[in-house]
Amino acid sequence: MSGTPLSRRALMRTAAVGSLALAAPATLTACSTESGDDGVSNAGKKLAPWPTYKAFAGPKPDLAPTAEGVQPGYTSYPSDLAKSVSRTPGDGSTVKVMTISFGVPPKGRGENRFWRAVEKALGVKIEYTIISQPDYQKKMATVMAGDPGELPDIINIFSGFVLPREAQFVQRRAEDLTPFLSGDAVADYPNLANIPTHAWRDMGRIGGRIYGIPLERPLPGSTLWLNQESFGAAGMREGWTDQDFAAVAKKGTGGKKYALGAAEGSVFGDGFHSAAHGVHARGWSVKKDGTFVPSAADERYKQMLDFQLRLRKAGSYHPDATSSAQPEMIDLYYNGTVGSIQDGFGGYLPKFLEKGREFTPAPAFPYSVGGAPGGIVGARRSFGYTILKKAKKERIQLLLRVLDYLAAPFGSKEWELVHYGLEGTHFTRAKDGSPEPNDLGQVENNTNLPLKYLAEGPQALFVPGMPDAVKALHAWQAKTVPHAIRNASYGLQSRTHTSQGTTLETLLKDTATGIIAGRKPLSEWDAAVKTWRQRGGDRMAEEFAEDYAANT
Repeated sequence: MSGTPLSRRALMRTAAVGSLALAAPATLTACSTESGDDGVSNAGKKLAPWPTYKAFAGPKPDLAPTAEGVQPGYTSYPSDLAKSVSRTPGDGSTVKVMTISFGVPPKGRGENRFWRAVEKALGVKIEYTIISQPDYQKKMATVMAGDPGELPDIINIFSGFVLPREAQFVQRRAEDLTPFLSGDAVADYPNLANIPTHAWRDMGRIGGRIYGIPLERPLPGSTLWLNQESFGAAGMREGWTDQDFAAVAKKGTGGKKYALGAAEGSVFGDGFHSAAHGVHARGWSVKKDGTFVPSAADERYKQMLDFQLRLRKAGSYHPDATSSAQPEMIDLYYNGTVGSIQDGFGGYLPKFLEKGREFTPAPAFPYSVGGAPGGIVGARRSFGYTILKKAKKERIQLLLRVLDYLAAPFGSKEWELVHYGLEGTHFTRAKDGSPEPNDLGQVENNTNLPLKYLAEGPQALFVPGMPDAVKALHAWQAKTVPHAIRNASYGLQSRTHTSQGTTLETLLKDTATGIIAGRKPLSEWDAAVKTWRQRGGDRMAEEFAEDYAANT
């Protein structure tokens, strides 16, 4: 499940959550002056076993998941919600938490009935520090460099940005959760045991140990969301080629309407096009001998740049593709100005619930290139992870019980409370039994009070009152998930990546954007890649390979 039905303004804000269109700010000052390897690499370390997975015995999905990564689908809201937590987890104490936010600031605790209802269920008082997405890196740098004693009890680490020396900070300042969660120890926290192993793997170990709790996400990542009617009228078909795509995009453009919308920082939506060409945008692949190869040096990525350049020259892109923020481009998508946008698959729900749209949203099938079938972006299966401030054993156990409650799965009573609030206060029941937020529920929810970024159960496909939409999304996944192209570096440690990753990625993104926009020649790409490799790219390849070998 990807969020709660909200107002249109709130939905626009949340739509960027899973997107690869987020611009990466400049690299921050490292949180410490310490140098060298703090032991974050997993090479040469005894690896802690991942938590033993035990599935939640809740309502059976109408559409079955697959081992490859197709999500379970619910065509209707479960009528008999299960109970996933046996007792109130807290002891009445105060818990300080901090997370990123993509919503508007919530009402204060004193006048926020949703906040107080969750506190009552958890048995703790919550002091919440909420960081807006644009301020996240700057604020986290301050927190990481500050007094360890002033850290919040629970901190969300967002995977959308590279925090300088992140792994070193976590290793020094956060509680080692291995004794509490590794192997069968996780059985004390059934909802955390219900988090699939793939999420723990993509979160990764630090120095062979487990320091966090992952926020599980679906395998499909950055997706091209289409106006199905617009693209259908222009000749879209399943099994299209890159030339077919270009022809449809050109035909679907005209009269101040554009087939392709792209937001600032998204490199004209290169995630979708990279995967169609067979590479993960600015990611890594690994050879059979364990050698790591950057996508930037893959000839197919350069071919993709040339293809996007031709799309832009044909006029298929909205002219503000390098200057409009993601929420603005999503607004243009809803009103029909652009026929498509790139956004994370996890942001599907707002697109179907948007009342202002007059079209059917649909994820695009990848096109083929030169006879080779196209792929889709394989996302990191962890949206981020949650760490705990060092504390006594009893305190850590309490905090884990709180997170266990928040990680309640879809189909449970606890999930409904954390995602919708109180029946009669925040929502009523629709005809199909699904919660329907009222006016209060539009402003008091877990987007504005982002509890879902502390802990959350595994994602499921569900669109209230739209069973056909769930069936279509599930069918799309069944056809495309087997062709997902993953970034081989997920869950691995690299000192160079944590210290220089953001700066080096910005070099590649700026060069690629300039080429597609026509400000730089395509020939400049090779020079940029050479500079990237010399400044740290080759070191990252070696470090990722070393950590990969330790994890396999």
